[in-house]
Amino acid sequence: MKDSDSIVIIPTYNERENIEKIIRAVFALDKVFHILVVDDGSPDGTADIVKGLMATEFADRLFIVERSGKLGLGTAYIAGFKWGLERGYDYIFEMDADFSHDPKDLPRLYSACADEGYDLAIGSRYISGVNVVNWPMGRVLMSYFASKYVRMVTGFHVKDTTAGFKCYRRRVLETIDLDAIRFKGYGFQIEMKYTTYKCGFRIKEVPVIFVNRVEGTSKMSSGIFSEAFWGVMRLRWDGWFRKYPQANHEDNHQ
Repeated sequence: MKDSDSIVIIPTYNERENIEKIIRAVFALDKVFHILVVDDGSPDGTADIVKGLMATEFADRLFIVERSGKLGLGTAYIAGFKWGLERGYDYIFEMDADFSHDPKDLPRLYSACADEGYDLAIGSRYISGVNVVNWPMGRVLMSYFASKYVRMVTGFHVKDTTAGFKCYRRRVLETIDLDAIRFKGYGFQIEMKYTTYKCGFRIKEVPVIFVNRVEGTSKMSSGIFSEAFWGVMRLRWDGWFRKYPQANHEDNHQ
């Protein structure tokens, strides 16, 4: 029985060191969140840990979608978005499994949408300086300048365009044609924000501190950055010639 208006989507691949801890951290919050884990066939048994917790403790608030292999971050989130929309959640979150996103920031993202009326709340590393802990300097610079590059090419004024810690109001995901989203890796994060912006929805960046993972292995690769680099050019082209569905702001504060 659904007793929350919010679902947190956590995509996983080989996160056995983190998954139980992140689930318990979310469920320890005063605000009630549900969690959907989208697991891409993790050979390390991540899905078995989740299913064990579902069977013993969290049957009514923890859920899993199992996929057959590594199908990409973007498709994992889209599968999660569709799952959440079908089950009537009003606020749909993206969050990593590795504690780079602090679960204690979830209520702040929720408040930006539920209380302040924004349609998308972004947990932003760069809205108040550079709030990144334990990242190699090269990675910090790459991420920071990637966001500057996106703003320069697209004219899109979000400071942290590659952030993966977000809260969407359901009407954003109902308006966007999710099947038309092209990018699979971190370019997906840029494309979703840019599309939200082009559809006329209201966006707020909420300052967060991003902490590099302590356990498990990073999934970053040069291919991810290559997709994002060339994909931004494609987004700019789309921005000129593509017709985006437009937000209906009549129910903005419902």
